[in-house]
Amino acid sequence: SQVPFTDLLDAAKSVVKALFLREKYMGLSLQSFCKTTARYLQELSEKPLETRGYEEVPETPVAADAPVHPPFGDQHPYEAWDPQAMPGDLGFGLKMVDGVVHVYTKQDVTDKSTELDLPYPDLQEFIADMNFLMALIINGPIKSFCYRRLQYLSSKFQMHVLLNEMKELAAQKKVPHRDFYNIRKVDTHIHASSCMNQKHLLRFIKRAMKKHLDEIVHVEKGKEQTLKEVFETMNLTAYDLSVDTLDVHADRNTFHRFDKFNAKYNPIGESILREIFIKTDNRVSGKYFAHIIKEVMSDLEESKYQNAELRLSIYGRSRDEWDKLARWAVNHRVHSNNVRWLVQVPRLFDVYRTKRQLANFQEMLENIFLPLYEATVHPAQHPELHLFLEHVDGFDSVDDESKPEHHIFNLDSPLPGNWVEEDNPPYSYYLYYMYANMTVLNHLRRKRGFHTFVLRPHCGEAGPIHHLVSGFMVSENISHGLLLRKAPVLQYLYYLAQIGIAMSPLSNNSLFLSYHRNPLPEYLSRGLMVSLSTDDPLQFHFTKEPLMEEYSIATQVWKLSSCDMCELARNSVLMSGFSHKVKSYWLGPHYLKEGPEGNDIRRTNVPDIRVSYRFETLCQELTLITQAVQTEELEPIQEEDALAIASALGTQ
Repeated sequence: SQVPFTDLLDAAKSVVKALFLREKYMGLSLQSFCKTTARYLQELSEKPLETRGYEEVPETPVAADAPVHPPFGDQHPYEAWDPQAMPGDLGFGLKMVDGVVHVYTKQDVTDKSTELDLPYPDLQEFIADMNFLMALIINGPIKSFCYRRLQYLSSKFQMHVLLNEMKELAAQKKVPHRDFYNIRKVDTHIHASSCMNQKHLLRFIKRAMKKHLDEIVHVEKGKEQTLKEVFETMNLTAYDLSVDTLDVHADRNTFHRFDKFNAKYNPIGESILREIFIKTDNRVSGKYFAHIIKEVMSDLEESKYQNAELRLSIYGRSRDEWDKLARWAVNHRVHSNNVRWLVQVPRLFDVYRTKRQLANFQEMLENIFLPLYEATVHPAQHPELHLFLEHVDGFDSVDDESKPEHHIFNLDSPLPGNWVEEDNPPYSYYLYYMYANMTVLNHLRRKRGFHTFVLRPHCGEAGPIHHLVSGFMVSENISHGLLLRKAPVLQYLYYLAQIGIAMSPLSNNSLFLSYHRNPLPEYLSRGLMVSLSTDDPLQFHFTKEPLMEEYSIATQVWKLSSCDMCELARNSVLMSGFSHKVKSYWLGPHYLKEGPEGNDIRRTNVPDIRVSYRFETLCQELTLITQAVQTEELEPIQEEDALAIASALGTQ
């Protein structure tokens, strides 16, 4: 089983180059990059990457014997805020040039000399890097090399389980009080508009029909309608309503039919009910939606150990969307210590362009990003937005990935200001401009001492493989990642870079891939950074605790051990956007250290044996590829010898 040495060498060189590319883009945008991988790459690079100067300053340490529950202030963050106490106005000017915001130290944006030097990715370089990766993933010998490494990782894990399963179980039994139920879990991918289950929504609608019958909730053709009138026009009473009439659950007709699935977001098939109950911007200013989200939040708080990262939508159709969303959150006081927000941008430019709501793609980008820059430069102008952004982790890009793309993103693609056609720009185009604007914004926010954002798009659920290439370059984590099962090179790269993948097997089962074919157990055994998430409890789940339902089904179907479940839960906390301080309480004060040193079994219930195995295996793989690059001048070595070198180095 010898890989010809030149093949091993070429593969190793290319894989190392790909990892350097990711490190460059993560550093540039102030997102995180796997420490272990960075350490191995550092040995190869002659000069340290200039981006390494951006590393975060550690906060005040948490004591080793600190409690598991972080101390939160008694005061609600949206209560009694003083506009006078907001950070001051920098007086900067803002202007979007070729799809990326430029910041000027004076309000006059015509004077080029006042431009602030905030780093952002170069378009030509980005496209060249993307083309390099595209060529890499279809290269035969590299494919073979990566496929064999992945097979080796699977077999190695089976061996580990045979040898150490009982030891892992014994280690877990020794820990007092901790078990799967009381370790932290984060639902790393869930949409706010469908975060309640169907029974919850049904009960909520019935309650509203009893209590608020005469409240004006909708305007139809200039005529105001009360809740009573809305239901009368649909010919329904509270008694008629049932889970079946609500009809929000995905069924066997939604498989590979994303359009049908999207229609399920409308209770009783009526978009008017969706507008009244699950929108933030309507006649009642999102009152009902705020109320039901707060009920979901209180359920999470009651469970103590379950947390969620809810997605809220910003469409980019108008400039005031951000302020409206922030006002909704602040005025209705929608906040919980168990919840962080992500903002999702649906890729619907073609729809708005056809309806003549936007003139070009740049207008959409301006609507999405300029309010954020304004709130960073002059918070007192957007006080609610400034407060709301404190609880936002980052951005997500959503839509049906299986829609055909008519364009390939290259140097001939029109710039956003010239993108006036009714075709949708390709996935990588959206991602590049979201990433570029987020990068500049992060540097600006960092200058002000505000927290920065990350990019965590839906990626690789369906559609072409190159979505995962863009995701590899610019995202800190991704959601779904199903297509990695067909792309060994990318899968190996996602493993080496330890990119978080939030997987939702129940959602995939209804839409794209039947449950038993889901690659999650395979990814987990190989050591990819995977976590379980629910996606849309309204459409897919039946119980009050959808995240536990997701874990229980996965455990039953794939016969996961208690250690596997706790490892998934620990991964979910690691890849979530909760603050460093909160994670220090949940996972232990040293959670950022590599290997077993970073694990505190009293908090995570993951045995050190499992963490050591993951760490040593990753180090061996990294040693194999970095050794091959370093020993290029030496005599040829076979893959087995390279492994022998790697294991020798690992034991030193």
